[in-house]
Amino acid sequence: MKKIIGTNKKPRISIFRSNRFISGQAVDDTRGTTISVATTRKLTGKKPTDRATEAGQKLGENLKVKKVSQVVFDRNGNKYHGNVAAFAEGVRKSGIKF
Repeated sequence: MKKIIGTNKKPRISIFRSNRFISGQAVDDTRGTTISVATTRKLTGKKPTDRATEAGQKLGENLKVKKVSQVVFDRNGNKYHGNVAAFAEGVRKSGIKF
């Protein structure tokens, strides 16, 4: 398995997926700090993929405020399918490049 490392200019978006929720955080591995976090936990009333897309857009908007334009995507062994793909698409919709 290839190790993915993020920097301050190009942080790593790490995905965590449970049975009910999906969350992502932008991490600067050189400093060991989290830059921003978004989750579907407080979002209700929509399909799971819509909530994942919305959470991805929130994360992307937070990163734009912090002047980050590119990221590295770490899906943590999850398949790029369903909620994981929807989260990534939400980040892309906000203007962040992978």
